[in-house]
Amino acid sequence: MTDSNRDLTGMLRSGVAESELLPIVYDELKVLARSRMARERSDHTLQATALVHEAFMKLAREEEVEWRERGHFFGAAAEAMRRILIDYARKAKSEKRGGGQACVTLGAADSLVELDADQTLALADALDALAKEDPQAAEVTRLRFLGGLSVEETAEALGVSQRTVFREWSFARARLFELLGEGS
Repeated sequence: MTDSNRDLTGMLRSGVAESELLPIVYDELKVLARSRMARERSDHTLQATALVHEAFMKLAREEEVEWRERGHFFGAAAEAMRRILIDYARKAKSEKRGGGQACVTLGAADSLVELDADQTLALADALDALAKEDPQAAEVTRLRFLGGLSVEETAEALGVSQRTVFREWSFARARLFELLGEGS
């Protein structure tokens, strides 16, 4: 663990105020938001900066959360961003009144995949189904694909071995392909 990760972990554990935390994590949250926005449709109305601020406000409203370490915080931030983008996708879909089966291509955690509103919702539903079947595989997916964490960071955040992360990530991708209809 680097010194900056150790410092952030210490701050999170000590319950630092949000006003002090945002300047420290802002740049990393912005990178995460840009990564998430790169997967969204190109005409999306939400910008990375707004996504960072909306996600941080969601996290700040969580009063009962005790942050364990950096990975826990950024995993929660990734989940908040995912939920915000799902809400935007639902709104866009309801405005379009479109339908049809969505096709989502899942690649490596660091690959850029542009998703439209239908695909975002299909992926959200598939992740929810995966979470019911295998919560750990869903958490690995959330941290790797949505959070952009490395295998090492994911293992550290979950308190498991890197080998477990590889195994869960492989299973999750295969299962998501099935759930999204690409495996048939």
